[in-house]
Amino acid sequence: MSPKTRGDVPAYLPFHVEVSRTVRLSPSFVRVTFAGDTLCDFADNGLDQRINVILPHDGADFGFCAEPDWYQAWRSLPPPAQPPLRTYTVREVRPRAGELDVDFVLHGDGGPASRWVGAAVPGDRLVVVGPNARCPEPTGAVEWAPPPGADRLLLAGDETAVPAISVIAAALTPAARGRILLEVPEPDDELPLAAPPGVEVAWLPRTGAQAHGDLLVPAVQEAVRALAAPAQEAAGRGPESLDDLEDVDEDELWEIPETPGGDGFYAWLAGEAGMVRRMRRHLVQDAGVDRSSVAFMGYWRLGRPPR
Repeated sequence: MSPKTRGDVPAYLPFHVEVSRTVRLSPSFVRVTFAGDTLCDFADNGLDQRINVILPHDGADFGFCAEPDWYQAWRSLPPPAQPPLRTYTVREVRPRAGELDVDFVLHGDGGPASRWVGAAVPGDRLVVVGPNARCPEPTGAVEWAPPPGADRLLLAGDETAVPAISVIAAALTPAARGRILLEVPEPDDELPLAAPPGVEVAWLPRTGAQAHGDLLVPAVQEAVRALAAPAQEAAGRGPESLDDLEDVDEDELWEIPETPGGDGFYAWLAGEAGMVRRMRRHLVQDAGVDRSSVAFMGYWRLGRPPR
């Protein structure tokens, strides 16, 4: 999330924070609460608000964050000296209390963020780059944007999408209808999730026996038959051919419709890139869903440490 400005006001700021507490939510999730006086200026945008977390690295300080263009200053550091930078979702921010919650997924020692979270204790310091409440215009990095009148919603993702979907679900109107599908590593990873009565929530634990997406992809296919097929048939729209569908580079697997479709169905898909590609292909190519009704985000790729 490189720096942007709205006029003379930066849209994002580096917030120097320290760990206030950690809570193990389940076998795969840890909630870290960060505290800092400057968090009073952290914008509470809700939904799937993305932030950057800059982790400590071999005793290096965060002096580059004092630069107006902190991101360019970070990039200019020699690669061995660059503190790891990862993207996460805000779980909750309490600006008046100067607190920020971020839910992390544990993946053993496979990546610097997972290693850091596994050893984090109160007082540990790092930098969170987040939206500036003093910016007079929208700061961006929020992708949930169903069109007005969308009355059939599908949210689907793996464990890395659970924090974002949890916040989105709590913000849905009482009249919302649809399904939320969450594939997680273990049965005990089912977390409390507030959703309207008309939104069905299904947790799909792999329990080590299934490959990534083996549970979520067919669940999405079934949900599309229930939620989207009637609208596609009424519109007389059939599946798009492969030649008509612009392919998306898996390294850039991120597409948010600029003008979401208006047939009442809206899908938000996130998680491992290959799995997201399979879900998106089914919706658009097989089920005939208008691509302007599908937002999809590849958060990470198998073979690389998740974010």
